Amino acid sequence: MAKVISVNISEKKGTLKRAVPEIKLKLRHGIVGDAHAGDWHRQISLLAEESIDSMRPRSPIALDPGVFAENINTEGIDLKHLPVGAHLRIGETEVEVTQIGKECHNDCAIKKAVGKCVMPTEGIFAVVVKEGVVRPGDEIEVLK
Repeated sequence: MAKVISVNISEKKGTLKRAVPEIKLKLRHGIVGDAHAGDWHRQISLLAEESIDSMRPRSPIALDPGVFAENINTEGIDLKHLPVGAHLRIGETEVEVTQIGKECHNDCAIKKAVGKCVMPTEGIFAVVVKEGVVRPGDEIEVLK
């Protein structure tokens, strides 16, 4: 069973995301209270714990939830191989995958510390299709 491990937000751009008890997803907006919310194609970012685990042995810094600027940490789902357009039910919400990976910033702290960052190739982005609340422990299902 795929599930949510952590939900993370940052109120200001350029600051680390922090884990919170829940996030509210809103249509044409993304996550209420998150600095990267807005009516665009990257409302929500997701990263698999399995991707982060692959970096932990060589990282001199703690790779806590949100350190890659991801909103949702997952477990048990192969995010990086989902096609653009795939729909995910996450708890009571639904999102549509809009992008796989992104260009890493030159000043990415992870890349500087470890020499590599998984977000550019293994993180995904999505838009809200059905509003609701997402919490750690919520199930994730790829919809047909």
